Amino acid sequence: MNEWYFAVDGRREGPMHLLLAARFARLNPTARCWRAGYETWVPIANAPELAMADQPVFRYTGKERSDEEIDFNIFGEETQFVEVELDPGECAIGEAGALMYKDTLVRMEVILGDGSDPESGILKKIGAAGKRALTGENLFLTLFTNNDEKRKARVAFAAPYPGTIVPLKLDHYGGKVICQKDCFLSAAKGVSIGVHLQRKLSAGFFGGEGFIMQSLEGDGWAFVHAGGTIVERDLGPSETLDVETGAVVGFTDQVGFDISPAGSVKTMLFGGEGLFLAHLKGPGKVWLQSLPLAKLAGRLKAALPAENE
Repeated sequence: MNEWYFAVDGRREGPMHLLLAARFARLNPTARCWRAGYETWVPIANAPELAMADQPVFRYTGKERSDEEIDFNIFGEETQFVEVELDPGECAIGEAGALMYKDTLVRMEVILGDGSDPESGILKKIGAAGKRALTGENLFLTLFTNNDEKRKARVAFAAPYPGTIVPLKLDHYGGKVICQKDCFLSAAKGVSIGVHLQRKLSAGFFGGEGFIMQSLEGDGWAFVHAGGTIVERDLGPSETLDVETGAVVGFTDQVGFDISPAGSVKTMLFGGEGLFLAHLKGPGKVWLQSLPLAKLAGRLKAALPAENE
């Protein structure tokens, strides 16, 4: 899979998969871009595949070998779904309630934990499920298996609210990505879904997303969902970024995560941005979302008529 890089306003952005690259190009039309196969950096206008990808209905195919390979397509723009193609006997796991449709050949089975270690005993499986419960997720996941011996089959998982599905090839990011506790959608069987405890208590107490986050570990594909538009940032060594706490979707394991005050006392109380900001420190990659679910829910709640009206 080709990954894209951009040069804009004196900084470098990337790597990005085609979906995010197309959206970045639309928002930064004066940038220059490069990918494997290009001899030099070119204007975005000279990369027609970026314009072709940025259509109302988008199809993205990932086909990379791993111990648990899955081929997939991401469809849609504002409200997306991912369709996973399973070879005979191949499996994928999905979050409870994420199924959109499946071929009849695909068998559904509820499993305790994430199924990453099929040889583990019941106590270990209960422990893995308990870790998911700590993040507020369901104890159980659903295992989807193509039972046919010759034919391929498909299963699709839908995003729970408007936003973007981000495919993550975990071995591209050191085998581990830390993410919000409610953004996991589906993955290849073998991906471990665990718990990540913030290293600093301040990040847990004031971080907005709580002390506990999810960790996705393995070498295969995982799919996470986030609200609105997704931004990928590559932070260099000691490079820092201040972010609204709910906007953090995930980051690689090397990134430092802490909480800092959102300015002076006056700014914290009356600025409308909350009391604290997430303080991210490189090196590593960070994924940000423009529309956190909590913010969307708050606006919808404020728009509803009062009960006594």
